[in-house]
Amino acid sequence: METADVIVIGSGQGGIPLAADFASSGKKVVLFERDALGGSCVNYGCTPSKAFLAAAHAVGRAHQAAKLGIHAQIEVDFPAVMERVRGIRSQFNQGSKRRLESAGVRVVCAEAAFTGERTVSGGGVTVQAPIVVINTGTSSTIPDFPGLAGTPYLTNRNFFDLQQLPPRLLVIGGGYIALELGQGMARLGSKTELIVRGGRLLAQEESDASTVLAKAFERDGIGLRFNVNVQQVSYTNDGFTVTLSNGEVVDGEALLIAIGRKPNTQALNVTSTGVELDSQEFIKIDDQFQTTCAGVYAIGDAAKQPAFTHVSWEDYRRLKAILCGEYRTRNDRVLGYAVYTEPQVGRVGMTLEQAQKQGINAREVTLPMAHIARGIEWGHDLGFYRMVIDTDTNLILGATLVGYETAELVHVFLALMEAGAPWQMLEQSVHIHPTYGEALPSLARLLIGADMPTCPNM
Repeated sequence: METADVIVIGSGQGGIPLAADFASSGKKVVLFERDALGGSCVNYGCTPSKAFLAAAHAVGRAHQAAKLGIHAQIEVDFPAVMERVRGIRSQFNQGSKRRLESAGVRVVCAEAAFTGERTVSGGGVTVQAPIVVINTGTSSTIPDFPGLAGTPYLTNRNFFDLQQLPPRLLVIGGGYIALELGQGMARLGSKTELIVRGGRLLAQEESDASTVLAKAFERDGIGLRFNVNVQQVSYTNDGFTVTLSNGEVVDGEALLIAIGRKPNTQALNVTSTGVELDSQEFIKIDDQFQTTCAGVYAIGDAAKQPAFTHVSWEDYRRLKAILCGEYRTRNDRVLGYAVYTEPQVGRVGMTLEQAQKQGINAREVTLPMAHIARGIEWGHDLGFYRMVIDTDTNLILGATLVGYETAELVHVFLALMEAGAPWQMLEQSVHIHPTYGEALPSLARLLIGADMPTCPNM
Protein backbone atom coordinates (compact mmCIF):
# COMPACT_ATOMS: atom_id res chain seq x y z
CA MET A 1 0.00 0.00 0.00
CA GLU A 2 1.19 3.49 -0.90
CA THR A 3 0.78 6.69 1.08
CA ALA A 4 0.08 10.20 -0.14
CA ASP A 5 -0.75 13.60 1.28
CA VAL A 6 -4.02 13.98 -0.65
CA ILE A 7 -6.27 11.63 -2.60
CA VAL A 8 -8.81 13.08 -5.04
CA ILE A 9 -11.53 10.86 -6.47
CA GLY A 10 -12.90 12.34 -9.69
CA SER A 11 -11.46 14.88 -12.10
CA GLY A 12 -14.31 17.36 -12.39
CA GLN A 13 -14.03 21.11 -12.26
CA GLY A 14 -13.35 21.03 -8.53
CA GLY A 15 -11.11 17.98 -8.35
CA ILE A 16 -8.57 18.93 -11.03
CA PRO A 17 -7.58 22.39 -9.71
CA LEU A 18 -7.54 21.11 -6.13
CA ALA A 19 -5.22 18.24 -7.04
CA ALA A 20 -3.03 20.46 -9.21
CA ASP A 21 -2.69 23.19 -6.56
CA PHE A 22 -1.66 20.81 -3.79
CA ALA A 23 0.74 18.95 -6.06
CA SER A 24 2.31 22.22 -7.19
CA SER A 25 2.88 23.14 -3.55
CA GLY A 26 4.94 19.99 -3.03
CA LYS A 27 2.27 17.61 -1.75
CA LYS A 28 2.07 14.04 -3.02
CA VAL A 29 -1.33 13.84 -4.72
CA VAL A 30 -3.01 10.82 -6.29
CA LEU A 31 -6.13 11.33 -8.42
CA PHE A 32 -8.42 8.47 -9.43
CA GLU A 33 -10.57 8.86 -12.55
CA ARG A 34 -12.66 6.06 -14.05
CA ASP A 35 -13.66 8.00 -17.17
CA ALA A 36 -12.37 10.87 -19.28
CA LEU A 37 -10.42 13.62 -17.53
CA GLY A 38 -12.34 16.83 -17.00
CA GLY A 39 -15.56 15.37 -15.64
CA SER A 40 -19.02 15.98 -17.02
CA CYS A 41 -18.47 19.67 -17.83
CA VAL A 42 -15.68 19.07 -20.31
CA ASN A 43 -16.86 15.77 -21.75
CA TYR A 44 -20.66 15.73 -21.86
CA GLY A 45 -21.86 18.89 -20.15
CA CYS A 46 -21.06 22.57 -20.55
CA THR A 47 -18.27 22.39 -23.12
CA PRO A 48 -19.87 20.19 -25.80
CA SER A 49 -23.41 21.43 -25.18
CA LYS A 50 -22.53 25.08 -25.59
CA ALA A 51 -20.41 24.35 -28.68
CA PHE A 52 -23.43 22.47 -30.04
CA LEU A 53 -25.79 25.33 -29.21
CA ALA A 54 -23.48 27.82 -30.93
CA ALA A 55 -24.40 26.13 -34.22
CA ALA A 56 -28.06 25.54 -33.34
CA HIS A 57 -28.73 29.10 -32.22
CA ALA A 58 -26.96 30.48 -35.28
CA VAL A 59 -29.56 28.64 -37.37
CA GLY A 60 -32.38 29.83 -35.13
CA ARG A 61 -31.30 33.45 -35.37
CA ALA A 62 -31.06 33.20 -39.15
CA HIS A 63 -34.63 31.92 -39.33
CA GLN A 64 -35.85 34.62 -36.95
CA ALA A 65 -34.25 37.29 -39.10
CA ALA A 66 -37.23 36.96 -41.46
CA LYS A 67 -39.16 39.46 -39.33
CA LEU A 68 -36.32 41.92 -39.91
CA GLY A 69 -36.69 41.53 -43.64
CA ILE A 70 -33.83 39.07 -44.02
CA HIS A 71 -34.69 35.79 -45.73
CA ALA A 72 -31.89 33.25 -45.60
CA GLN A 73 -31.41 29.88 -47.23
CA ILE A 74 -29.81 27.65 -44.60
CA GLU A 75 -28.03 24.34 -45.05
CA VAL A 76 -27.00 22.45 -41.92
CA ASP A 77 -24.01 20.12 -42.14
CA PHE A 78 -24.82 18.13 -39.02
CA PRO A 79 -21.78 15.82 -39.18
CA ALA A 80 -19.54 18.90 -39.37
CA VAL A 81 -21.38 20.50 -36.44
CA MET A 82 -20.82 17.45 -34.26
CA GLU A 83 -17.23 16.98 -35.40
CA ARG A 84 -16.50 20.53 -34.28
CA VAL A 85 -18.18 19.82 -30.94
CA ARG A 86 -16.08 16.71 -30.39
CA GLY A 87 -12.94 18.55 -31.45
CA ILE A 88 -13.48 21.25 -28.81
CA ARG A 89 -14.26 18.57 -26.24
CA SER A 90 -11.01 16.77 -27.06
CA GLN A 91 -9.05 20.02 -26.85
CA PHE A 92 -10.42 20.78 -23.38
CA ASN A 93 -9.88 17.19 -22.25
CA GLN A 94 -6.24 17.30 -23.29
CA GLY A 95 -5.86 20.59 -21.45
CA SER A 96 -7.02 18.86 -18.27
CA LYS A 97 -4.45 16.11 -18.80
CA ARG A 98 -1.62 18.58 -19.36
CA ARG A 99 -2.53 20.55 -16.24
CA LEU A 100 -2.38 17.47 -14.03
CA GLU A 101 0.86 16.26 -15.60
CA SER A 102 2.60 19.61 -15.29
CA ALA A 103 1.58 19.87 -11.62
CA GLY A 104 2.98 16.43 -10.86
CA VAL A 105 -0.33 14.74 -9.96
CA ARG A 106 -0.26 10.97 -10.20
CA VAL A 107 -3.37 9.95 -12.18
CA VAL A 108 -4.79 6.45 -11.79
CA CYS A 109 -7.23 5.71 -14.62
CA ALA A 110 -9.55 3.37 -12.77
CA GLU A 111 -12.74 3.29 -10.73
CA ALA A 112 -11.96 3.99 -7.10
CA ALA A 113 -13.45 2.48 -3.98
CA PHE A 114 -12.71 2.83 -0.30
CA THR A 115 -11.10 -0.27 1.16
CA GLY A 116 -10.45 1.13 4.61
CA GLU A 117 -10.46 4.39 6.53
CA ARG A 118 -9.11 7.08 4.17
CA THR A 119 -7.78 4.23 2.03
CA VAL A 120 -8.68 4.09 -1.66
CA SER A 121 -8.07 1.34 -4.20
CA GLY A 122 -8.45 1.16 -7.96
CA GLY A 123 -6.59 -0.24 -10.95
CA GLY A 124 -4.38 -2.39 -8.77
CA VAL A 125 -3.27 0.65 -6.75
CA THR A 126 -4.07 1.18 -3.05
CA VAL A 127 -3.35 4.54 -1.44
CA GLN A 128 -3.86 5.89 2.06
CA ALA A 129 -3.85 9.60 2.89
CA PRO A 130 -4.90 11.91 5.73
CA ILE A 131 -7.04 13.91 3.29
CA VAL A 132 -9.42 12.42 0.73
CA VAL A 133 -11.65 14.55 -1.49
CA ILE A 134 -14.63 13.05 -3.33
CA ASN A 135 -15.58 14.84 -6.55
CA THR A 136 -17.45 12.13 -8.45
CA GLY A 137 -20.35 14.20 -9.78
CA THR A 138 -23.67 12.92 -11.05
CA SER A 139 -25.05 11.02 -14.04
CA SER A 140 -28.40 10.68 -15.80
CA THR A 141 -31.29 9.10 -13.97
CA ILE A 142 -32.66 6.32 -16.16
CA PRO A 143 -36.35 5.55 -15.59
CA ASP A 144 -37.70 2.02 -15.59
CA PHE A 145 -40.13 2.59 -18.45
CA PRO A 146 -41.31 -0.76 -19.81
CA GLY A 147 -39.37 -1.54 -22.99
CA LEU A 148 -36.67 1.13 -22.53
CA ALA A 149 -33.85 -1.09 -21.29
CA GLY A 150 -31.55 -2.35 -24.02
CA THR A 151 -32.60 0.27 -26.56
CA PRO A 152 -30.14 2.84 -28.02
CA TYR A 153 -31.65 5.79 -26.19
CA LEU A 154 -29.65 8.96 -25.73
CA THR A 155 -28.59 10.80 -22.59
CA ASN A 156 -26.29 13.80 -22.38
CA ARG A 157 -23.53 11.19 -21.92
CA ASN A 158 -23.71 9.82 -25.50
CA PHE A 159 -25.65 12.60 -27.24
CA PHE A 160 -22.53 14.28 -28.58
CA ASP A 161 -21.41 11.09 -30.30
CA LEU A 162 -24.27 11.43 -32.81
CA GLN A 163 -23.07 11.22 -36.41
CA GLN A 164 -26.32 11.92 -38.26
CA LEU A 165 -29.28 14.18 -37.59
CA PRO A 166 -32.35 12.13 -36.68
CA PRO A 167 -35.40 13.29 -38.68
CA ARG A 168 -37.53 13.10 -35.52
CA LEU A 169 -36.43 13.39 -31.89
CA LEU A 170 -38.44 12.56 -28.78
CA VAL A 171 -37.25 14.20 -25.56
CA ILE A 172 -38.48 13.01 -22.18
CA GLY A 173 -37.98 15.74 -19.60
CA GLY A 174 -38.61 19.41 -18.99
CA GLY A 175 -35.43 20.59 -17.27
CA TYR A 176 -32.49 22.54 -18.61
CA ILE A 177 -30.75 19.59 -20.33
CA ALA A 178 -33.96 18.55 -22.10
CA LEU A 179 -34.68 22.13 -23.15
CA GLU A 180 -31.21 23.05 -24.36
CA LEU A 181 -30.59 19.88 -26.36
CA GLY A 182 -34.20 19.63 -27.55
CA GLN A 183 -34.32 23.19 -28.88
CA GLY A 184 -30.87 22.77 -30.37
CA MET A 185 -31.88 19.69 -32.34
CA ALA A 186 -35.09 21.36 -33.49
CA ARG A 187 -33.15 24.33 -34.81
CA LEU A 188 -30.75 22.06 -36.64
CA GLY A 189 -33.61 20.29 -38.38
CA SER A 190 -35.06 17.49 -36.23
CA LYS A 191 -38.81 17.47 -35.73
CA THR A 192 -38.77 17.53 -31.93
CA GLU A 193 -41.37 16.60 -29.32
CA LEU A 194 -40.95 17.25 -25.59
CA ILE A 195 -42.75 14.88 -23.24
CA VAL A 196 -43.11 16.49 -19.80
CA ARG A 197 -44.57 14.80 -16.74
CA GLY A 198 -45.50 18.12 -15.12
CA GLY A 199 -47.54 21.05 -16.30
CA ARG A 200 -44.78 23.33 -17.55
CA LEU A 201 -41.17 23.67 -18.61
CA LEU A 202 -38.50 24.42 -16.00
CA ALA A 203 -40.79 23.58 -13.12
CA GLN A 204 -38.26 24.90 -10.57
CA GLU A 205 -38.36 28.40 -12.07
CA GLU A 206 -41.03 31.07 -12.00
CA SER A 207 -44.11 30.27 -14.07
CA ASP A 208 -43.60 33.41 -16.18
CA ALA A 209 -40.26 32.04 -17.36
CA SER A 210 -41.92 28.75 -18.26
CA THR A 211 -44.57 30.55 -20.28
CA VAL A 212 -42.01 32.53 -22.26
CA LEU A 213 -39.99 29.43 -23.11
CA ALA A 214 -43.11 27.54 -24.17
CA LYS A 215 -43.93 30.35 -26.62
CA ALA A 216 -40.36 30.34 -27.93
CA PHE A 217 -40.41 26.58 -28.40
CA GLU A 218 -43.71 26.72 -30.24
CA ARG A 219 -42.17 29.31 -32.59
CA ASP A 220 -39.41 26.80 -33.27
CA GLY A 221 -42.00 24.18 -34.16
CA ILE A 222 -41.35 22.04 -31.09
CA GLY A 223 -44.24 19.92 -29.89
CA LEU A 224 -44.99 20.19 -26.17
CA ARG A 225 -46.90 17.46 -24.34
CA PHE A 226 -47.57 18.25 -20.69
CA ASN A 227 -49.01 16.27 -17.78
CA VAL A 228 -48.30 12.88 -19.32
CA ASN A 229 -46.33 9.83 -18.24
CA VAL A 230 -44.62 7.26 -20.39
CA GLN A 231 -46.44 3.95 -20.37
CA GLN A 232 -44.37 1.96 -22.84
CA VAL A 233 -41.30 2.30 -25.06
CA SER A 234 -40.68 0.07 -28.05
CA TYR A 235 -37.82 0.11 -30.52
CA THR A 236 -37.29 -1.33 -33.98
CA ASN A 237 -34.82 -0.54 -36.74
CA ASP A 238 -37.18 2.27 -37.77
CA GLY A 239 -36.87 4.00 -34.40
CA PHE A 240 -38.78 4.51 -31.17
CA THR A 241 -42.48 4.39 -30.38
CA VAL A 242 -43.57 5.87 -27.05
CA THR A 243 -47.03 5.27 -25.63
CA LEU A 244 -48.24 7.97 -23.26
CA SER A 245 -50.61 7.84 -20.30
CA ASN A 246 -53.25 9.84 -22.20
CA GLY A 247 -53.38 7.18 -24.90
CA GLU A 248 -51.35 9.09 -27.46
CA VAL A 249 -48.51 7.39 -29.35
CA VAL A 250 -45.49 9.33 -30.64
CA ASP A 251 -42.68 8.15 -32.88
CA GLY A 252 -39.11 9.23 -33.50
CA GLU A 253 -35.84 7.97 -34.84
CA ALA A 254 -34.09 9.06 -31.63
CA LEU A 255 -35.07 9.26 -27.96
CA LEU A 256 -33.35 11.51 -25.41
CA ILE A 257 -33.81 10.80 -21.69
CA ALA A 258 -33.30 13.88 -19.50
CA ILE A 259 -35.45 13.53 -16.40
CA GLY A 260 -32.89 14.21 -13.68
CA ARG A 261 -29.52 13.38 -12.16
CA LYS A 262 -28.26 10.87 -9.60
CA PRO A 263 -25.00 10.97 -7.60
CA ASN A 264 -22.07 8.80 -8.68
CA THR A 265 -21.54 7.24 -5.28
CA GLN A 266 -22.67 3.64 -5.79
CA ALA A 267 -19.21 2.22 -6.49
CA LEU A 268 -17.34 4.13 -3.77
CA ASN A 269 -18.03 1.67 -0.95
CA VAL A 270 -18.13 4.63 1.42
CA THR A 271 -19.09 2.53 4.44
CA SER A 272 -15.50 1.26 4.54
CA THR A 273 -14.37 4.71 5.59
CA GLY A 274 -17.40 5.71 7.64
CA VAL A 275 -18.89 8.15 5.14
CA GLU A 276 -22.69 8.39 5.25
CA LEU A 277 -25.06 8.98 2.35
CA ASP A 278 -28.51 10.53 2.47
CA SER A 279 -31.70 8.84 1.27
CA GLN A 280 -30.89 9.77 -2.34
CA GLU A 281 -27.28 8.52 -2.04
CA PHE A 282 -25.73 11.98 -2.03
CA ILE A 283 -22.77 12.35 0.32
CA LYS A 284 -23.60 14.00 3.63
CA ILE A 285 -21.37 16.98 4.39
CA ASP A 286 -21.31 19.78 6.93
CA ASP A 287 -20.93 23.48 6.13
CA GLN A 288 -17.21 23.01 5.50
CA PHE A 289 -17.45 19.96 3.21
CA GLN A 290 -16.47 17.49 5.94
CA THR A 291 -18.17 14.11 5.62
CA THR A 292 -18.99 11.89 8.58
CA CYS A 293 -15.40 10.57 8.43
CA ALA A 294 -12.66 12.92 9.64
CA GLY A 295 -10.32 13.85 6.82
CA VAL A 296 -12.73 12.86 4.05
CA TYR A 297 -14.39 15.74 2.20
CA ALA A 298 -16.84 15.95 -0.70
CA ILE A 299 -17.44 18.79 -3.15
CA GLY A 300 -19.67 19.44 -6.15
CA ASP A 301 -22.97 17.84 -7.01
CA ALA A 302 -22.08 14.43 -5.53
CA ALA A 303 -22.39 16.28 -2.21
CA LYS A 304 -25.71 17.83 -3.30
CA GLN A 305 -24.20 21.20 -4.03
CA PRO A 306 -25.98 23.07 -6.86
CA ALA A 307 -25.16 21.21 -10.08
CA PHE A 308 -23.21 23.92 -11.89
CA THR A 309 -19.58 23.98 -12.97
CA HIS A 310 -18.95 27.36 -11.38
CA VAL A 311 -20.25 26.04 -8.06
CA SER A 312 -17.93 23.03 -8.23
CA TRP A 313 -15.03 25.33 -9.06
CA GLU A 314 -15.86 27.62 -6.16
CA ASP A 315 -16.15 24.53 -3.94
CA TYR A 316 -12.51 23.84 -4.84
CA ARG A 317 -11.55 27.35 -3.74
CA ARG A 318 -13.62 27.04 -0.59
CA LEU A 319 -12.19 23.68 0.42
CA LYS A 320 -8.62 24.70 -0.41
CA ALA A 321 -9.01 27.73 1.85
CA ILE A 322 -10.49 25.58 4.63
CA LEU A 323 -7.64 23.06 4.41
CA CYS A 324 -5.19 25.96 4.58
CA GLY A 325 -6.77 27.26 7.78
CA GLU A 326 -9.08 29.94 6.40
CA TYR A 327 -12.80 30.22 7.11
CA ARG A 328 -15.12 29.42 4.24
CA THR A 329 -18.50 27.69 4.10
CA ARG A 330 -20.34 25.74 1.41
CA ASN A 331 -22.87 28.51 0.69
CA ASP A 332 -20.89 31.69 1.30
CA ARG A 333 -21.33 33.22 -2.16
CA VAL A 334 -24.34 34.50 -4.09
CA LEU A 335 -25.60 31.79 -6.44
CA GLY A 336 -26.28 32.63 -10.07
CA TYR A 337 -26.95 30.34 -13.00
CA ALA A 338 -28.41 30.29 -16.49
CA VAL A 339 -30.32 28.16 -18.98
CA TYR A 340 -28.92 28.47 -22.52
CA THR A 341 -32.11 28.24 -24.49
CA GLU A 342 -33.22 31.12 -26.67
CA PRO A 343 -34.36 33.21 -25.00
CA GLN A 344 -31.94 32.54 -22.17
CA VAL A 345 -32.90 32.42 -18.51
CA GLY A 346 -30.48 34.19 -16.18
CA ARG A 347 -31.09 33.69 -12.46
CA VAL A 348 -29.54 34.90 -9.24
CA GLY A 349 -30.69 34.79 -5.64
CA MET A 350 -34.30 34.44 -4.52
CA THR A 351 -37.66 34.86 -6.19
CA LEU A 352 -40.40 36.85 -4.48
CA GLU A 353 -42.10 33.65 -3.36
CA GLN A 354 -38.89 32.27 -1.88
CA ALA A 355 -38.23 35.52 -0.03
CA GLN A 356 -41.72 35.69 1.40
CA LYS A 357 -41.49 32.08 2.59
CA GLN A 358 -38.49 33.18 4.63
CA GLY A 359 -40.55 35.93 6.23
CA ILE A 360 -38.81 38.75 4.35
CA ASN A 361 -40.77 41.89 3.56
CA ALA A 362 -40.06 41.74 -0.18
CA ARG A 363 -41.21 43.41 -3.35
CA GLU A 364 -40.62 42.74 -7.04
CA VAL A 365 -40.67 44.83 -10.20
CA THR A 366 -40.89 43.51 -13.75
CA LEU A 367 -40.05 45.06 -17.12
CA PRO A 368 -41.19 43.22 -20.29
CA MET A 369 -38.66 42.78 -23.10
CA ALA A 370 -41.23 44.27 -25.47
CA HIS A 371 -40.80 47.61 -23.63
CA ILE A 372 -37.03 47.71 -24.04
CA ALA A 373 -35.69 49.78 -26.95
CA ARG A 374 -32.93 47.32 -27.82
CA GLY A 375 -35.39 44.43 -27.78
CA ILE A 376 -37.71 46.30 -30.17
CA GLU A 377 -34.85 47.23 -32.50
CA TRP A 378 -33.47 43.69 -32.65
CA GLY A 379 -36.84 41.95 -32.80
CA HIS A 380 -36.57 40.25 -29.42
CA ASP A 381 -40.04 40.57 -27.98
CA LEU A 382 -40.15 37.51 -25.72
CA GLY A 383 -39.03 37.75 -22.11
CA PHE A 384 -38.81 40.05 -19.13
CA TYR A 385 -36.44 41.44 -16.49
CA ARG A 386 -37.45 41.04 -12.84
CA MET A 387 -35.81 42.14 -9.61
CA VAL A 388 -36.71 41.30 -6.01
CA ILE A 389 -35.73 43.61 -3.14
CA ASP A 390 -35.98 43.65 0.64
CA THR A 391 -38.10 46.71 1.40
CA ASP A 392 -36.72 46.95 4.94
CA THR A 393 -33.02 46.96 4.01
CA ASN A 394 -33.17 48.02 0.32
CA LEU A 395 -30.91 45.08 -0.52
CA ILE A 396 -31.35 43.22 -3.80
CA LEU A 397 -32.51 39.69 -3.05
CA GLY A 398 -32.60 38.22 -6.53
CA ALA A 399 -33.34 38.61 -10.21
CA THR A 400 -34.87 36.61 -13.05
CA LEU A 401 -33.94 37.71 -16.53
CA VAL A 402 -35.50 36.01 -19.54
CA GLY A 403 -34.33 37.29 -22.91
CA TYR A 404 -31.44 37.67 -25.30
CA GLU A 405 -28.05 36.85 -23.66
CA THR A 406 -29.40 37.32 -20.15
CA ALA A 407 -26.77 34.86 -18.87
CA GLU A 408 -24.36 37.77 -19.33
CA LEU A 409 -26.61 40.48 -17.90
CA VAL A 410 -27.42 38.64 -14.69
CA HIS A 411 -23.85 39.22 -13.52
CA VAL A 412 -24.75 42.85 -12.86
CA PHE A 413 -27.11 41.71 -10.13
CA LEU A 414 -24.72 39.04 -8.89
CA ALA A 415 -21.96 41.61 -8.36
CA LEU A 416 -24.26 44.10 -6.63
CA MET A 417 -25.61 41.41 -4.33
CA GLU A 418 -22.14 40.09 -3.49
CA ALA A 419 -21.12 43.65 -2.61
CA GLY A 420 -24.20 44.16 -0.44
CA ALA A 421 -25.26 47.15 -2.52
CA PRO A 422 -28.79 48.55 -2.25
CA TRP A 423 -31.05 48.67 -5.30
CA GLN A 424 -30.60 52.45 -5.40
CA MET A 425 -27.06 51.93 -6.70
CA LEU A 426 -28.51 50.29 -9.79
CA GLU A 427 -31.17 53.00 -10.14
CA GLN A 428 -28.48 55.69 -10.04
CA SER A 429 -26.31 54.00 -12.67
CA VAL A 430 -26.17 55.47 -16.16
CA HIS A 431 -26.02 52.59 -18.62
CA ILE A 432 -25.28 52.98 -22.31
CA HIS A 433 -28.15 53.59 -24.74
CA PRO A 434 -29.25 51.59 -26.62
CA THR A 435 -28.26 48.33 -24.94
CA TYR A 436 -30.03 45.50 -23.16
CA GLY A 437 -28.12 46.47 -20.03
CA GLU A 438 -29.65 49.94 -20.18
CA ALA A 439 -32.93 48.41 -19.07
CA LEU A 440 -31.52 47.29 -15.73
CA PRO A 441 -31.48 50.78 -14.16
CA SER A 442 -34.88 51.31 -15.78
CA LEU A 443 -36.09 48.21 -13.97
CA ALA A 444 -34.87 49.65 -10.66
CA ARG A 445 -36.56 52.98 -11.41
CA LEU A 446 -39.91 51.21 -11.42
CA LEU A 447 -39.51 51.10 -7.65
CA ILE A 448 -39.79 54.89 -7.54
CA GLY A 449 -42.28 55.19 -10.37
CA ALA A 450 -39.82 56.82 -12.77
CA ASP A 451 -40.15 56.49 -16.52
CA MET A 452 -37.51 54.68 -18.52
CA PRO A 453 -35.57 56.62 -21.18
CA THR A 454 -36.93 56.23 -24.70
CA CYS A 455 -36.08 57.29 -28.20
CA PRO A 456 -37.75 60.57 -29.29
CA ASN A 457 -40.56 59.00 -31.31
CA MET A 458 -41.33 56.01 -29.13
